[in-house]
Amino acid sequence: MPSIRDARILMLATDGFEQLELTVPRDELRKAGARVDVASPKGQPIRGWNMTDWGETVPSDLKIADAKPDDYTALVLPGGAINPDKLRIDEDAMKIVRAFLDSGKVVAAICHAPWLLVQADAVRGLNVTSFKSIRKDVENAGGKWVDKEVVTDKGIITSRSPADLKAFVPKIIEEIEEGRHERRSAA
Repeated sequence: MPSIRDARILMLATDGFEQLELTVPRDELRKAGARVDVASPKGQPIRGWNMTDWGETVPSDLKIADAKPDDYTALVLPGGAINPDKLRIDEDAMKIVRAFLDSGKVVAAICHAPWLLVQADAVRGLNVTSFKSIRKDVENAGGKWVDKEVVTDKGIITSRSPADLKAFVPKIIEEIEEGRHERRSAA
């Protein structure tokens, strides 16, 4: 059984990520013993969005294009309206999302980040939650939208907002410790 202490986790983000949705999972997963790398489009520091205005700048460990999915146990996608909207049209980011989905490794997306799963055509037939404003996007992509703090289906973890982080992070740890999951390939 895999241990969180042996896990290496990749987070994809760009300017406009929701502050707490990156910093809380990053810090809590590190506290649990995982190695967590933040990848951004240019490998440069990125600035968060803190609910209603620009937030803190956080360092990036590498460029998204340089991240190798085989080196990681799980993928965590923070939300915010700006961040996933930019990343879902970034070819390098979407290659990584699809590689994780195809591998059966844990993928966790919060708030608006399920847009990346929709873009990868990965929610069809799955139970998924998200920020309520993208509910119709999830449903139109074939997902079964559920209004719960955390929803897991075949190793894909989704949550609605920063208010759900207390359930989201422990579920990431639990799913990593379960190991790989069977699911259909992303398009």
